[in-house]
Amino acid sequence: MPATPAITGLAGASAQRPSNSAERLSTLLDRVVRQRQRVVLTRRGKAQAAMVPLEDLLVLETLEDRADVAAAQAALAENGDNRTWEDVREVLGL
Repeated sequence: MPATPAITGLAGASAQRPSNSAERLSTLLDRVVRQRQRVVLTRRGKAQAAMVPLEDLLVLETLEDRADVAAAQAALAENGDNRTWEDVREVLGL
């Protein structure tokens, strides 16, 4: 995977015409889709967002879902005083 380039000033630069921003965004999107690059968008030198290929996002979401399931299973396996949601709502007055 190629190094992740940082693109500074894509949005919010007062001197940029909207059409220029749209052209730059289109160019970045082509790099992400066709070359499978990950692009970090910065504002004032600080990373703010990233553009990643859809396949990368799906992998990240799958890993996150697996981590959530594992955490839930671990919580269910804990010994202790377990309460139902209805009990918690009643105690909290919800």
